[in-house]
Amino acid sequence: MILILIMFRRTLWMPVAIDRFNKENALLTRYFDGNTLDRRERVAAFQTGSAPVFLLSLKAGGVGLNLTAADHVFLLDPWWNPAIEAQAIDRVHRIGQGRPVTAYRLVAEDTVEAKILALQAHKRALF
Repeated sequence: MILILIMFRRTLWMPVAIDRFNKENALLTRYFDGNTLDRRERVAAFQTGSAPVFLLSLKAGGVGLNLTAADHVFLLDPWWNPAIEAQAIDRVHRIGQGRPVTAYRLVAEDTVEAKILALQAHKRALF
């Protein structure tokens, strides 16, 4: 089974997207952001496969989690600091990960997000 971890920055539209996704698909989805109180239960549901799609805010997903059940990571909103994104993706690359992990960045041309990717490249070149 493929388990998918989706990381995003904008939290306002995600509950609506989750409701729609769960109604239109047979997959159970879990949501996780900085306001989530039942962290352990949601992570456990993802790690055991009972919720194969896990939607996380980028900052909440970047700290203190081991999500080795995932083998695909989708970044929906780029962050101006590339280290934050790298740290979030590293949640999947942990001890116990037995499968290859693929990370995708979904960005349309000529958007603010494309400009953020250019800013990230500039920041990487500084060091």
